[in-house]
This record gives sequence, C-alpha cells and structure tokens, in this order.
Amino acid sequence: MEAARAAEEAGRHIVHMEVGQPSSGAPAHARNVLAETMKTDPLGYTMSLGLPELRARIARHYGEWYDVDLDPARVVVTPGSSGGFVLAFTALFDAGDNVVVGRPGYPSYRQIMKALDIRPLEIPASEKNGYLLAPEDLEGVEFQGLMMASPANPTGTMLNSEGLGKMIGLCQERDAAFLSDEIYHGIEHERRSVSALEISDDVCVINSFSKYYCMTGWRVGWLVVPEPQLRQVERLAQNLFICPPHAAQVAALAAMDATEELEENRKVYARNRQLMLEGLPKAGFDRIAPPDGAFYVYADVSHLTHDSRAFAAEILDKAGVAVTPGFDFDPERGGGTLRFSYAQGTAEIEEGLDRLRRFMETRG
Repeated sequence: MEAARAAEEAGRHIVHMEVGQPSSGAPAHARNVLAETMKTDPLGYTMSLGLPELRARIARHYGEWYDVDLDPARVVVTPGSSGGFVLAFTALFDAGDNVVVGRPGYPSYRQIMKALDIRPLEIPASEKNGYLLAPEDLEGVEFQGLMMASPANPTGTMLNSEGLGKMIGLCQERDAAFLSDEIYHGIEHERRSVSALEISDDVCVINSFSKYYCMTGWRVGWLVVPEPQLRQVERLAQNLFICPPHAAQVAALAAMDATEELEENRKVYARNRQLMLEGLPKAGFDRIAPPDGAFYVYADVSHLTHDSRAFAAEILDKAGVAVTPGFDFDPERGGGTLRFSYAQGTAEIEEGLDRLRRFMETRG
C-alpha cells in the first residue's frame, strides 16, 4: 500500500488489488443519521460494552441471518475487530498458552498473540481443503485454543456446517476455546456463511462493521462471548479502551438497516469475482483457490516466482497494479503466492485485469 501511494504521489494511476477494504464507504443512511445525531448529542463515553441499542440490534441480527436466539448481554461492541481480538485473546488465554492458527491466514492473529505472550501455533492448511484447517491437521498437537476464519483471508474459502462443526467439536473434546472470525459474513456468493453460534453457544465470535457494512476506518466491531467470560471481558474493555468510539457506534446502528445499499455493494463484489475468475487465468494466474466469499483470490504463482514480494513490486512498477505478496499470510509458502483483492469498483477491476494480461504477455 505504501509503495502504491508513493507511485500515485509521483503522478501514476494505480489499480488497487492489494487493499482489503470496500471502496464504497459507509452507507449513506448511516452517515446521515450520524450527522443529525451530532447536532444534539455531545457523543461522550458510552458503556464499555457498547450502546445498549446497538448490542440489542446485533443480537437481533443473529436471529435474522442465522435463526439464532442470542442474548444481547453476550454482545460486546469493540474498537474494530482488532480490539475484539485483543479482548478475546486476553480473556480466554494465559501467557504461554498455545493457540492454533492456520497458514495461510490473517497475519495480525499471530502478531497480537505474540504481543500478549501467547504462542501462535501456525499449522499449514492443505490446498485440497481450500487452505482451511481440518481435524487431521491437529493430530498430536497440544493447544488451548483454535482461531479460524470463514470466509477466510487471504483465500475467500469457507467451511460448511459439517466442517465447522467438526472443528468446534474437536476443541470441546480437548477443553480448548474455539474462536470464529466472521468479519466477511454477508459477502458470499453461492452459499451462505455458517456462524459458529449456529453450532454451539460455547464459542467466541469476532465480527466487524468493516467489510459487509463498508466501515473500515470507523473502527467498530463486536464480540459474542460465552456468558462465563463476559464480566472479565467487560473489565478488560473498561481498562484497555474505556469504550468504543461513540460516533462509530451511532453510524453502525444505522448501517444495520441500510440493507438495500449494502446488497447493491455485494452484487458489485459478485460481478467482480466473476471477472477475476475469468480474467486471472487469461492473464496467466490460473492456479487459484476459488473464493466462496470475502473479496479475495489467492493464487499459487510458484511456477512463476519464489519471491512474491519482488514479483509484486515488478507488477506494481511495470503494470501499475498493486497486489499483495503471500509472505505475510504464510511465511513458509508465501514466496509462491499472491493475493488479489476485488473490493474496488468494477471498472477498476476490469482495468487491472487488462493491465495484468498485458504485463504477463510482455514478461513472457
């Protein structure tokens, strides 16, 4: 992103396929409600667990989307999903605990865990399983927690109900915590995402308004925690953050009822996904994990390079397209992978694919 910004400052037009954020911004309804609220409300501190009306609306969301009857008391509004990770990891684990994360995976999991003296056990997930961990990957592994995302970053692949149930059951057999990163829920294409809460109450769910609700910079997300951990999470939230940003919570509450606008955004991602599935192979990137959700395509480019960072720099320099090298997602195999994001507008995606095709033709 920094290299792309520098190129743009130098006057170049860069197509952004590296950014994992929607280009559309917060729903107009959310922005309008906040503007009106700011005329009369000083927006001071809220309760540390978040605005009661937002917690209640999130709980209702689980009934609407998943047919889950969720107690609003279990909902904790957080400063983005990142704040949720800090709270969940701190509440559920002790220093020195082993927490399994799959590779490839979101790099901040391991970095936050390391900062808290928790040991991330990074286990390679196989391509045949969509780069998602399966029970056989954990045979003989001692762990106190398992962190999984579905749809996943960087692959966009998802677990079905059976697969998710097996992983939750494995954790419960071992008295380990199961944490479900569900921030890409709502952005799926051929089948819906399954929430861990549909399978068990004894799970910790992390979600965010950043992706489906297009509110990345507003820094507001949520946790659903088992009731026994709620008071501990509340005390941590009070001391670490005081409360989530009040203005962002007001906008988030309104965003949850901006369904028409949000669904139009999802249709854009669906069009972009189809363009990527057709255009990337034509450009020479034909070894891809077909994405079920999110807005990413993860490509195996090991037949083209073993240094994805240098390859991404070459693509940026010669094609004017910013893509993400795989090292951050998988320090061992990431030298042979790239992540392409299709969260931008359709015209940008079409331009980027055309540039990639011409680049690869000249590269030979």
